[in-house]
Amino acid sequence: MEYKRPSSLKPTPSGFCPGCMHSLATKLIADVIEELGQQENCVHVAPVGCATLNLAYWKGDIIGAAHGRAPAVATGFKRTNPDRLVFAYQGDGDCAAIGLAEIMGAANRGENFTVIFFNNQTYGMTGGQMAPTTLIGQKTTTTRYGRDPLTTGYPLKMCELLATLEAPAFISRYALNTPKGCMEARKAIKKGFTLQMENKGFSFIELLGNCPTNWGLTPLQTMEYMDTNTIPYFVPGVYKDKYAEVK
Repeated sequence: MEYKRPSSLKPTPSGFCPGCMHSLATKLIADVIEELGQQENCVHVAPVGCATLNLAYWKGDIIGAAHGRAPAVATGFKRTNPDRLVFAYQGDGDCAAIGLAEIMGAANRGENFTVIFFNNQTYGMTGGQMAPTTLIGQKTTTTRYGRDPLTTGYPLKMCELLATLEAPAFISRYALNTPKGCMEARKAIKKGFTLQMENKGFSFIELLGNCPTNWGLTPLQTMEYMDTNTIPYFVPGVYKDKYAEVK
């Protein structure tokens, strides 16, 4: 099988840090858009954070959103353009911190769009500060001795949180540090988009990734760190599926 760059990506070299899985997530999403033939119909809502770099890579319609407000922007656009395929690509700081109320509201209303949530447990773009998903004991620029739950609380588990709501159609989590995890993630992204095109409601796909730069590890070390630390806490799997028969 010959590898080809997805048609929904520009022929632009990646500007993500070496070893960063944002590039991988971007490619998986683009693959699915191409497979579904939605290049001309898809709208990407881009908020603030490392995800914003996709402004240089996506070949298609993009709407910029203020920090954390991607679900609100996606809601407005999708309601006025119900035939468009709309997705927001958000990081953990954007989605689970400043945008927590926005994502909870959109999910609780069952808005008919898709959120792809990249969780690398840090504020990657702004200097490596503690994020809502930073693990206990994990060092950041604002938790120099490791996150202490007595002062900063516990890492938010977004899939588990959103799965308590009645309205969402599909909520799942996958780790991108193995080929198997990547294939499962791609399948889930396709399912989320398919459910949306069938007007079946809100879908949320969490992708566990890394941040070699702010974790202070080599790309290979980050993959090992994910196995021993990230994945045991943020357990991959399907957390809600109202349409289990949809492939």
